[in-house]
Amino acid sequence: MQPARPVARRPVVRPVAADEAPDGPPCPACGTPNLAGRKFCRRCAAPLQVREQPAALPWWRTVWPFRRRVRGGSGRALRRTLLVLAVAALVLAGFLFFPLGRYAYEDVRDKLGGTAEISPSGVTASAAAPGHPGSAAIDGLTNKYWGAPALGASLTCSFGTPFRLVGVVVHTGVSKEPQEFRRGARPTRADLLVTTEDGKVHKKAVAFNDKPGKQTVRMGISDVRSVELVLREATGQGDGRPIAVGEVEFFRRT
Repeated sequence: MQPARPVARRPVVRPVAADEAPDGPPCPACGTPNLAGRKFCRRCAAPLQVREQPAALPWWRTVWPFRRRVRGGSGRALRRTLLVLAVAALVLAGFLFFPLGRYAYEDVRDKLGGTAEISPSGVTASAAAPGHPGSAAIDGLTNKYWGAPALGASLTCSFGTPFRLVGVVVHTGVSKEPQEFRRGARPTRADLLVTTEDGKVHKKAVAFNDKPGKQTVRMGISDVRSVELVLREATGQGDGRPIAVGEVEFFRRT
């Protein structure tokens, strides 16, 4: 005899249990009522007693070493010491790097900005050969020149208003023509003494090429009041020939 086929049991409907406490405190997450003594929701297991969240810390308290991860007061002396050291370092960096930063800023402005020629309001020469006064160096003509009788002579150009000096152009020799240029004495080295409005003197040594034409000296000095050209070395001297400076031009930043 073969075994009979199994017969599935019929489902039994169970009565729905009533809520534990329909009028109990609701869950803050799902709203299900719970008994007064429960700590977690009987439905979603969320905590029934929500702790009060502490106030958010300011942004600077979230950065090391001001971030507090330990009990109050711990590390307070270290944080204060580091804060004082940081402030002192910033003050020291300001004193040390402010002039350098200002120089770099002005240098960038000189390179990106335009230039314009500025004429001196006056010119004086410490010495000049007959017929070759100091004013001939700023008359705009290169066939007329200031003739210095000896080394050490200087030409001083003054300006009515202070300005940013970005360049000086010097034409050496008696003429820009090569043949005439070789017949006269011409400077090969000089000093530029630039005086600013506060009385400070900036000195720059300049070497000139022994050839006709303009020679540009790049500068970068603010609040310029006067520029003095002092001759230090020359070539072609002899037979009473003065050291010739054909023209001196000054350029400001626009």
